[in-house]
Amino acid sequence: MLQAIFAGIVAAITGFASSFAVVIAGLSAVGASDAQAASGLFALCLAVGLCCIVVPWLSKVPISFAWSTPGAALLLAAGATTGNFAAAVGAFLVCAALIVLCGLWPALGRVITGIPKPIAGAMLAGILFPICVAPVTATIEQPLVAVPMILVWLLLARLAPRWAVPGAMLVAAIGIAVIAGPGVFAGHGVLPRLEFVAPVFEPAVIVSLGLPLFIVTMAGQNVPGFAVMSTFGYTVAPRPVLLTTGLASAGGALFGGHVINLAAITAALMASPEAHPDRSKRWVATVSSGFVYLALGVGAGAAAALVAAAPPVIILAVAGLALLGALASSVAGALEEPEHRVSAIATFLVTASGVSIVGIGSAFWGLLVGGLFLLWLAPARRQRAASAPETTSETAPEDPALAAQPDAS
Repeated sequence: MLQAIFAGIVAAITGFASSFAVVIAGLSAVGASDAQAASGLFALCLAVGLCCIVVPWLSKVPISFAWSTPGAALLLAAGATTGNFAAAVGAFLVCAALIVLCGLWPALGRVITGIPKPIAGAMLAGILFPICVAPVTATIEQPLVAVPMILVWLLLARLAPRWAVPGAMLVAAIGIAVIAGPGVFAGHGVLPRLEFVAPVFEPAVIVSLGLPLFIVTMAGQNVPGFAVMSTFGYTVAPRPVLLTTGLASAGGALFGGHVINLAAITAALMASPEAHPDRSKRWVATVSSGFVYLALGVGAGAAAALVAAAPPVIILAVAGLALLGALASSVAGALEEPEHRVSAIATFLVTASGVSIVGIGSAFWGLLVGGLFLLWLAPARRQRAASAPETTSETAPEDPALAAQPDAS
C-alpha cells in the first residue's frame, strides 16, 4: 500500500504548493485581513482533507477533492468590485447553496453544464489572462526574484512537470524571505485560527462574484472531475458529490474559504495505475492525501504571512505560472468551434477588460455579452449551414477564411 500512500502525499503537496498563494491573494483582494485569509486557507484545507478521508473511506472509490484554483483567480479579478470581505463570504455561501441545489435538482446542473463550451471557456480565459501576464511584468519590476523563479519553472516543466509550480513557489519564497528579512513572520501567529465571518448578502456582489464562482466551479472544475474519474473506469454519482462539496463549501465559507469541488488534475494521479496497479486499492491514495491536507493546513498562518510580505506582482506571477495550463485549456475550448469564435472572443474581451458596471464585475458582463452574441449570430449560422453546398475531397470550402483556420485541438 506504500505506493498508494506516496501517490496521495505527492498529490496533496503539489496541489497545495501550486495554488495556496493564489488562494491567499484572492481572499485578500476581496477584503480579507491577513488573519482572515489564513483562516480561509485553513478552512479550505480542513474541508478538502475531511472530504478526501471520509468519502473514499466509505465508498472505496478514489474520489478526491480540491479547492477551486480558477475560483481563487476569479477573486483576484473581483477585487475591483468589492473590498467588503463579509459581502464576499455572502457570495461564497450563495455559490455553495447553488451547488447543493444542483445535487438536489439535477435539471439545474444540466443547465449550468449546458452553457456552451466556447462561452464558458472564454469567460474563464478572460479571468485568467491578466493574471497569466503577471510573470512578464514581474521580470521587469522584480527581476531578482522573478527571473530565477521563471527559469526554475521552465527547467522543471521539462524534467519534472508535476513539480514545476511548487519549485517556482519555493524559489519565490526564498526570494521573498531575503527581501523581507528575518521579520517576515513577525506579528503572525504560528498556528492558524478559524475566524468566523458573519456574511452580508449584497446583490451586486452575489451577481459579480457568487454566480461566476458557481459557474466556474461547476463547468470548469466538477465536470472535468467527473470526466477524469470516468476515464479511469469509475462511475461517480453526481448527487452525493455535489451535496458533499456544497455543504463543505458552506461550512468553510463561514470561516473565509471560497469553495471546494471535485478534483481533476490531482484526481488523475490518485485514480490512475500510477497510484496502484489494483484499482480497488487506489482509494487509499485519496485518504492519505486528506491527512496531508489536514497537516498542511497547520501552516496556513505562515503561508499568509509569506504572501503578505511579498511584492504583489510576485504573487501574481506565481499565480500566473500555476494557471498557465488552465488558460491554455480554456482558450482551446473557447476557439474549438469556428462558428462560435466571434461570441467567444467577445466574452473574452469583456471579461479580460475588468470593467465594472453598476458595481457588477466583468465576469458576469462577459458571460452576458457572449450569450447575446451567440443568440444574435445564431440565425446567420443556421442560414449559412442550410445554404452551404456539401463539400467533398475535390471541393474546397466556400469560405477561404474558414479553410485557413487551424485545428484548435
